[in-house]
Amino acid sequence: MRVVVIQFPGSNCDQDCLRAFRDALGVESRMMWHKDTEIAPDETIIVPGGFSYGDYLRCGAIARFSPVMKAVQAAAERKQTILGICNGFQILCESGLLPGALVRNRDLHFICEPVTLKVENSRTHLTRHTRDGELLQIPIAHGEGNFRADQSTLVEMEEFGQILFRYANAEGTVSEESNPNGSVGNIAGICNKEGTVFGMMPHPERAAEALLGSTDGLVLLKSLLNL
Repeated sequence: MRVVVIQFPGSNCDQDCLRAFRDALGVESRMMWHKDTEIAPDETIIVPGGFSYGDYLRCGAIARFSPVMKAVQAAAERKQTILGICNGFQILCESGLLPGALVRNRDLHFICEPVTLKVENSRTHLTRHTRDGELLQIPIAHGEGNFRADQSTLVEMEEFGQILFRYANAEGTVSEESNPNGSVGNIAGICNKEGTVFGMMPHPERAAEALLGSTDGLVLLKSLLNL
């Protein structure tokens, strides 16, 4: 079992991800520069947060053309596990590996704060160590985390269990008041139909040690690797 963390110009959560997997979980992990193209079939791929290519044009719009993304596409076709976090989620949507798009937050402000997530589907690689309805405390840090998709796509995502997390309040109520960025349906994290490619705006690597104030993110990272 190995983890590879992709590093783009402007990535700023790559070291956090590497620390979470290597130090907190003790998993063999390595960094991969965006110009490299070799991903082993047994590696779990992490596309981290940050501001790839300065977030010019749209978040993730330039990163999708990096040489490494051809290898990521090939890995997705082999049904390898891929997790995009924040900017990584945006990159996977721009690359067509996940449905929908991430646009400017409802109030047009960058938001950096802890949020409550409600688990909607606990039957995936990313959520198998949780239960439906479980509440997780994980921080967000983004300016473009407003998930959008057309109605037919949303219906299909519901049908295939692709909606993994919704923003909720401390009691688990999903409402407009508990929605930090305006995401349709309070959606905070999703997966593809096959359940192999995942994307989420909150940062589980920032909730992977007690020192950080929460270890709820560690549950998801362990689940991803089935530890």
